[in-house]
Amino acid sequence: MIALLGFIMMICFIFVIVTRKMSALLALIVIPLVFAVIGGFGKELGPMIMDGLLGVAPTGIMLMFAVLYFGIMIEAGLFDPLISKILKIVKGDPLKVVLGTTVLAGLVALDGDGTTTYIITISAMLPLYLRLGMNPLILTCVSMMAFGVMNMLPWGGPTARAISALNLDANEVFLPLVPIMVAGLAWVLLTAYILGMKERKRLGILDIDMSRHVVQQQELAATAELDLKRPRLIWFNFLLTLSLVVALVVGILPLSILFMMAFALALLINYSNLELQKKVLAAHADSVVMVVALIFASGVFTGILSGTQMVDEMANSLISIIPEQLGSSFALITAITSIPLTYVMANDPYYFGIVPIIAQTAAAYGVDPVEIARASVLGQPIHAMSPLIASTHLLVGMAKVDFGDHQKFILKWALGTCAIMIAVALLTGAISL
Repeated sequence: MIALLGFIMMICFIFVIVTRKMSALLALIVIPLVFAVIGGFGKELGPMIMDGLLGVAPTGIMLMFAVLYFGIMIEAGLFDPLISKILKIVKGDPLKVVLGTTVLAGLVALDGDGTTTYIITISAMLPLYLRLGMNPLILTCVSMMAFGVMNMLPWGGPTARAISALNLDANEVFLPLVPIMVAGLAWVLLTAYILGMKERKRLGILDIDMSRHVVQQQELAATAELDLKRPRLIWFNFLLTLSLVVALVVGILPLSILFMMAFALALLINYSNLELQKKVLAAHADSVVMVVALIFASGVFTGILSGTQMVDEMANSLISIIPEQLGSSFALITAITSIPLTYVMANDPYYFGIVPIIAQTAAAYGVDPVEIARASVLGQPIHAMSPLIASTHLLVGMAKVDFGDHQKFILKWALGTCAIMIAVALLTGAISL
């Protein structure tokens, strides 16, 4: 009966999110509370929820300070010289333009936000594509592919959700993903090279003066929040960010502590004035509040799911119908099925509704939940294409391309990214057979 109650709860949870009857934030709190009461667990709700909240607290802290840190870097103009440099280097060579677009999108995507990535990349590069007569579908393709890989960072949406849903350590999940992400980015750059070469053959290399375009971009950036730019601190911010990334990869300290320290230092050095500090924090308050609230709401969901033993009973029922020979391949199965599932589902129902059940079932066959967490994010290059994501529509809208044309253009390249990353994951042991 508990298993049946759990499955009905999951169906209701996914239904209210997919049909937009309820926001993910409310659904993560309301749905499990209702079903816990129905199951007769009303008196035990307090300890269950507290256990869940304690489990996701490190992830919530990490996300809050990660978003704020990269928000400060963007406001301070860390990426502005990069944009100008890329525009000067690419000149009239379509190949260099596509490669430059890919590098820019990948670096800006460090903040884990698709909207920011697309706004900066399209604003900087679209005029150049139009000036050269290049296909804007290439611009949307490589921008989205770069973001799809970079979104696997632990402060990005999917990985953070997988970590919190399974109550795992961020370092343990993320560090084995680093070589996988490197391989994915290498494939994205190869894709950019192939598409760029085709455009170079079609258009040739045009001898144009990019100085005027660069000046226009700089003037456009200068008109927005000029008082927040910190050009004199560009090297400090660069070295701080580089040090932070190295520390994250090496795992010197927990991710939440590293981001907290980096945030404090960045805010203090770049904006010592209290009013400017308030202004910078207020600019990113909306995104921070929503992300962190979502993570803590997931603590309610996972706490009740575990405390009522729904997830255990649901997993046991699945074990009874899964062929024995497939049990040890659960991580690979999860990686492959994440491709279509994350395309047709938002991250919330997938990571908070489906992944915990998969992980619990896989554990019965000796598959570590951390492998399921890693496997579940390998379909993100396809998830980035999903029509359920608002930033996807922002991308095609800014580039003025048809949504269907974009989907057809990027599909085979994005599938290639997933295939490469799954293969590298198997080779490195991040997921096992």
